[in-house]
Amino acid sequence: MTGVTTADSSEATRLRHEIIDQLRNEGWITSAEVEAAMKKVPRDRFTPPQTPLKEVYDPYSAVITKTDEHGVQISSVSAPQIQAIQLEQCRLRPGMRVLEIGSGGLNAAYLAEIVGRDGRVTTVDIDKEVTERATRLLAENGYDQVRVVTADAAEPIPDLGIVDVILVTVGAWDIPPAWIDQLSPTGRLVVPLRTRGLTRSVALTRAGDHLESRSAKICGFVPMQGSAGHEEQLLLVNGTPEIGLRFDDGLPIDPSRLDNAVTTPRVERWTGVTIGRQEPLATLQMHLAITIPGFCIMAVDEDLDTGIVTPNRKGFSLAAAEDDSFAYLVHHPFGDKDVEYGVHALGNHAQQLAKKIAKSLRDWEAHRRGGPVPVIRVYPAGTPDEQIEGDRVIDKVHTRISLSWPAT
Repeated sequence: MTGVTTADSSEATRLRHEIIDQLRNEGWITSAEVEAAMKKVPRDRFTPPQTPLKEVYDPYSAVITKTDEHGVQISSVSAPQIQAIQLEQCRLRPGMRVLEIGSGGLNAAYLAEIVGRDGRVTTVDIDKEVTERATRLLAENGYDQVRVVTADAAEPIPDLGIVDVILVTVGAWDIPPAWIDQLSPTGRLVVPLRTRGLTRSVALTRAGDHLESRSAKICGFVPMQGSAGHEEQLLLVNGTPEIGLRFDDGLPIDPSRLDNAVTTPRVERWTGVTIGRQEPLATLQMHLAITIPGFCIMAVDEDLDTGIVTPNRKGFSLAAAEDDSFAYLVHHPFGDKDVEYGVHALGNHAQQLAKKIAKSLRDWEAHRRGGPVPVIRVYPAGTPDEQIEGDRVIDKVHTRISLSWPAT
């Protein structure tokens, strides 16, 4: 039906087919429709022309297309693996009406291939420079039937009507009411939803008075701009930028409570929980987010690092703050293929906090390891507690989001 208007390079074709075959063999692509679309549309024609093909066709890496004046990434072409995950979560069929939030061109081309000429694809972005680029690239590659709109997608899109699928390709902290209002009663919303600092691409459908997840996959996206944008709050330990604790939903303590935490001896507690180096950690992350009230993400400024804390990853460590203490997860080698997890804690109540986190790790090992991911439910703001099912409830602006483990 649709197609490319110019000849494709043999090397780009070879690499494209190679990575799509790889993603299919690894289980990220499961349908013939997604496989065919991703093989047909030339990814390299939707990325900056100076980008080496090896980078364009790296299955696990995004290609940055725009940064702001501070060098912060604000627009990208998502990694093929992430695109495959989200396209599969959409469960698209010919003739469907689709809204894509976060434009770039490539995903819209995939969507157009799958829904066909009888379907309808609208792609929206708040940045005029991004939509102009998407319009040009879609037209150049034979997808001028895609409607490209410049707008704040948190607001109703003019002349859109009701759609069968909403695919969000930017990181969202909340679910604006417009998305729910524009979605058909049997529709599906696929969104990279951030809860407690952890982002999951979640496929949501209606379940009575709320939305409920049908799948949730680890992912990473540039954050949404506009009225639905949300900044994490940063708590600087000891008031200096060396150690920062990032909280997604408000600070749990007065920042001054941690002013002297780094002057206390560091507590180290090893848990006996060993994990394979390649074992997925999705349920471990979510278990801590559900069970630890002061859960957060710790980051260390490498230029200011004095070694007060020694995380395995300076830019992203699972952590928590409570009272006048903070703690973070660490691991060290255990045998040839595993690592053992432990806790480092500082502050006057470091022993208690380390013990609490170690217990949560052992509970995960005993009850959640290898099991299903939590169910994510999205309720309207103002829904009473007694009407919400969940083990942890997170209040947003427009919604109350609950996390709960499936019944076993």
